[in-house]
Amino acid sequence: MKATVRVAVVGGGITGLAAAHRLTTTLRSDDLLLLEADGRLGGKITTERTSGYVIEGGPDCFLGIKPAGIELCRRLGIADRIRGTNPQLRRSFVKRAGQLHELPDGLTGLVPSRIGPLMTTGILSRYGRLRAACEPLVPRRTAQTDEAIASFVIRRFGREAYDWLVEPLLSGIFAGDGAALSLGATFPQLAATERLHGSVLLPMLRARFRKNGTSGPPPLGFVTPETGLAELVEALERVLPGPQVWRGARVAELIRLPHGWRLALEDGRTVDTLAVVMTAPAFATAELVAPLDPTLGETLAGIPFVSTATVSVAFPRSAVPQPLNGSGYVSPRMEGGSVVACTWTSNKFPARVPADGVLLRFFLGRAGSEGPAFATDDEIQDMIRAELAAVHGITAEPDLWKVYRWPRGLPQYTVGHLDRLALIDRRLAALPGLVLAGASYGGVGIPDCIKSGWSAADAAAAHVETLVAA
Repeated sequence: MKATVRVAVVGGGITGLAAAHRLTTTLRSDDLLLLEADGRLGGKITTERTSGYVIEGGPDCFLGIKPAGIELCRRLGIADRIRGTNPQLRRSFVKRAGQLHELPDGLTGLVPSRIGPLMTTGILSRYGRLRAACEPLVPRRTAQTDEAIASFVIRRFGREAYDWLVEPLLSGIFAGDGAALSLGATFPQLAATERLHGSVLLPMLRARFRKNGTSGPPPLGFVTPETGLAELVEALERVLPGPQVWRGARVAELIRLPHGWRLALEDGRTVDTLAVVMTAPAFATAELVAPLDPTLGETLAGIPFVSTATVSVAFPRSAVPQPLNGSGYVSPRMEGGSVVACTWTSNKFPARVPADGVLLRFFLGRAGSEGPAFATDDEIQDMIRAELAAVHGITAEPDLWKVYRWPRGLPQYTVGHLDRLALIDRRLAALPGLVLAGASYGGVGIPDCIKSGWSAADAAAAHVETLVAA
């Protein structure tokens, strides 16, 4: 079987779905084809609704302050379904020496923005608090080269602040190693603030002082559709033309044609197209483009990934002896153990559990410690039982277990990532009609992926328009 279209989108995760939806506004339905290797759409967005529980296997929400997520919901007609996290229980904790200590208020973009909470937090020692508060006295860095996040934070706030405040947050966001992650590719605003002001803490304090007494709605925090992120995928499926979505369609070869591209699928089907929007992970894209451009393939393959897993467990409220007064905790690398973080989902999203239910979600695996993500179900359950007993005092057997593994699930923007992206752009210039998008490149969050998909769709549409006009 052979199909001929103007644009083919490879990958049916949120990036590919957003790109395809964008293209429906400029292309006829028979000019667009979405190819997904799996039997389902959504990628890492996977929601199960069972026994009154809403369980997320991958991400469970997105940042409302980044506009693309909310905007896509608006365009799909589900903006009224968006809900924020429980405002009454937003406190988060850090695990140190087996005890939970509340994260200080004012952590903005990973680093402190308020002196008071920083100087009273029980997470840091007295010396650690004083060292962090001395950040305004640290000379600014003059080198223009990229810097690792760990180097930046240790230099400005001290080792203890990095180990017990920043590193666990990094693990929660990227499952990454701050000694390798690029500051410029992950938190460029921090590097820019230091260059401009010579301090990170002082400008934040000034901004907070200027805001005192002003009115206005608070910025949007983390949000999600009422019954899970799958609502977003389901809405996209409803508006995408069914015949133009091929599930179970794995691309085996990418062939360049005189005026376009041919996608050869593993099952023998082919697709000829003027433009390709490739949203697969960088390592998968690398295999397809390496025969066309070995340098591009090598550069894409050089973007590292980390494997992780999530484990959701549910209990009757009577089985939880200690009150869960917050949204969860993170566990620093220095603390040891297999658990990276735990979300108290029934506190974060009360509507996602039955009235008498408690739902907790654990995260396993981070850079340099991916073993727990590959453990057997029995081994994972033993890890979680030990954590439940030690931290929560829970010894009852869960009513429900859900384990989701994500091999090579999270890209790592290591030092030099921006240079890699620049090289990728230069090599793609010699392959007109091929556009790359997704979490591998410019942001791992759902709004970042949506924005990336939109940009790629616009670039592909512009390329097609140029060819048709000629």
